[in-house]
Amino acid sequence: MTAPSVSVLGQAQWSARESAHQQRVAGFLTPHLQRAQRGEAHPVWDFLFTYYSLRPRQLRRWHPGFGVGLQGPDAGRFLTRTGYRRTEDTVTVTAELLESRRDTVTFIAELLAGTADRPARFNCFGLHEWAMVYRAPAVRHGQVPLRLGSAGTDAVVDSMPLRCSHFDAFRFFTPSAAPLNADQLRRDTQTRHEQPGCIHAGMDLYKWAYKLGPLVRSELVMDCLELAAEARAIDMRASPYNLTAYGFAPITIETADGRAEYVRAQQGLARRAAPLRAELARHCEYLLRSRRTAQAPSHG
Repeated sequence: MTAPSVSVLGQAQWSARESAHQQRVAGFLTPHLQRAQRGEAHPVWDFLFTYYSLRPRQLRRWHPGFGVGLQGPDAGRFLTRTGYRRTEDTVTVTAELLESRRDTVTFIAELLAGTADRPARFNCFGLHEWAMVYRAPAVRHGQVPLRLGSAGTDAVVDSMPLRCSHFDAFRFFTPSAAPLNADQLRRDTQTRHEQPGCIHAGMDLYKWAYKLGPLVRSELVMDCLELAAEARAIDMRASPYNLTAYGFAPITIETADGRAEYVRAQQGLARRAAPLRAELARHCEYLLRSRRTAQAPSHG
């Protein structure tokens, strides 16, 4: 297997990036870790650490990404991590790790490219959270009340069409709500429906970034996580839950003004998501090209 070419970072360069990343992560994690120490659940922010599977210790760990070599005496400690090796005087993520992740990279590349190529839609009004409790005997977030009560929540869903395009939201719809959606979404058709106006498609850029693991630079993972946090706040403000006790003013999507506010927030998130999606997609294409280069027979 031919090793792809790498760019090289001296120890001072990569150490500075590693330190900056760890400080950034610490600032993000501190409130969550403090709540965890107190045994205090949070109906908005816990989602970023439960639905998404990357643990805080994994988030703290800085990776330069595939195609970057680390020099210096301290680079040797990366060799204790899966997927690194020393090549001459640098430590790099291996082509073998990339090969082992080829299916993941291919899927993510296809999903991101397909999402970016579709026109953005801004007509769902965040009703997915409402559809998750529609005509349900119990709410999903038991520690917070529904703003309009069960009957009022059901009435909102009955008054507007459901146009969810994101499978991982749709799969939590209640049995009564799922048939009302414009599309009956499935996992195997996910890449056909994702579109860039969807708040969850922007939020999930974090998932796709960390699923690429050490193949992608950690700064990009954090960029996507910070976007996911913004998206989560808007998502839950537009939800049927009363979260004012947690400092979240509602976006009242049951009103015309509230729907307009939601669309503006959705459009803003879509604009911020677009360059992150593009960077992830470019990196996936680079990974796939590097894999093909590594597999190409050498002619001596």
